[in-house]
Amino acid sequence: MITRRTGILSSLAIIWSVLGWPAFAAPSRAMRSLDTDNDGTVDLEEAKKSASMLFDKLDRDNDKTLDGRELKGRLSAKELAAADPDKDGTLSKDEYLKVVESRFKAADTDNDGTLDEKELRSRAGQALLRIVQ
Repeated sequence: MITRRTGILSSLAIIWSVLGWPAFAAPSRAMRSLDTDNDGTVDLEEAKKSASMLFDKLDRDNDKTLDGRELKGRLSAKELAAADPDKDGTLSKDEYLKVVESRFKAADTDNDGTLDEKELRSRAGQALLRIVQ
């Protein structure tokens, strides 16, 4: 009986795959943490909310800015310089959230205003995740 069930399930999985239907998989850890409305996607506001909380956590000296030391591993020195319009070597929360918005738009390849699991796994999605989680 078990082998028959296994055979049926395997057949269904093959048919599902051939038809191009999406697989049902558990949401990734990133999706679970960012998708606060549980709709299976991340929108810009959800990304910004998470990034804002991360900004506050990273701002260890409570000066309302992040410098290269506080951003270590999230933005390179070159990326920090490009995102720093006033060239003071730090990012304010508004400047940081502009980077989030830019990276979100880069990851949103279908331009629907949301990111699904595939878009989060992309190179651009991974770059976004580094600054929102």
